[in-house]
Amino acid sequence: MQSNRNLPFVAAFAGMISVQSGAAFAKTLFPLVGSDGVAALRLGISAIVLLAVFRPWNIKKGDISWPSMLLYGVILALMNLLIYRAFAYIPVSIAISIEVMGPLLAALLTSRQKSDLIWIALSALAMVLLAAGDVKGEIDLRGVGFSLAAAMFWGLYVIIGRRVSGGGGRSVAIGMTIAACIAVPPGTVQAGMALFSPEVLLVGFSVAVLSSMLPFLLDMYAMRWLPSRVFGVLLSGSPAVSAIAGWLVLHETLTLIQCLGIACVMAACAGCALFSRQKTAS
Repeated sequence: MQSNRNLPFVAAFAGMISVQSGAAFAKTLFPLVGSDGVAALRLGISAIVLLAVFRPWNIKKGDISWPSMLLYGVILALMNLLIYRAFAYIPVSIAISIEVMGPLLAALLTSRQKSDLIWIALSALAMVLLAAGDVKGEIDLRGVGFSLAAAMFWGLYVIIGRRVSGGGGRSVAIGMTIAACIAVPPGTVQAGMALFSPEVLLVGFSVAVLSSMLPFLLDMYAMRWLPSRVFGVLLSGSPAVSAIAGWLVLHETLTLIQCLGIACVMAACAGCALFSRQKTAS
C-alpha cells in the first residue's frame, strides 16, 4: 500500500528528469531543422504514437471538458514553440530557470500568505544573479523574452492539466494532436525536407519520447493524485536537472553566481509550494 502511495511522487520526478534530458537532446537538432522544426518533430511524432496507443476517439463525454481540452492543446503548442526558441538564444538551464516561474506564479495566485513575499523576493534575486553571472555574454534578451512567455503557458499548463486529467492517456493524446496541428506547419516551413531525413527523424523520435510522450503521461498521472503544492515542490527541481543535462549533453557551463541564481529559483518554487495555502472562501 505504501508503494502505491509513492507512485505519484516517482512519476512526477521521473517525468521531470525525462523532459529536461529531452530538452538538451532537442537542442542538438537546432543546426539542422531550427527551433520550430524541433517543436514540430516533438509534437507531431508524439501525437501519432499517442493516437495509435490510446485511441482517444473512444473517450467518454463526461471524462473531459472539450473547451478545456482545446485550451490544453493550444497551451502545449505555445509552451513548446516558445521554450525552444528560447533555447536558441540562451543556455537550456537559464531558460528553464525562467520558465519555471510560471508554475510558481500560478501557485502564488492561489495563496494569500504574507510569506509569499519571501518567494517573490527569492525569484527576483534569482533573476538578478542569473544576469549578473553572465560573464560570457551568453544571455540574449530575445531568449529571456521567449522564456518568460513560455513561463506563462507552463503556469497555465499546471492549472488546465488538472481539468483534463480525468481522461488519462487519452487526454494527453487529444491535447498533443491539437498542439501538433498548431506547431507542425511553422516547423515544416522552417526546416523544409530536412525534417524528414532519417537521422533527424530518429533523434526527433527520441526527443518526442523523452520530452512529450513519457513526461506528459507521467505528469497526467501525478497531477491526478498529488495536490498542486506537492507537484510544485517536485517541479522546483527542474532548473537543477536541466543544468546537469545541459552540461552532460551540450557542454553548457554556468558560473557560480548563476548556480546560486538557480538555487534561488528552486528555493522559491519549493517554498511557495510547501508553505502557501489555497484560497478559501471568506
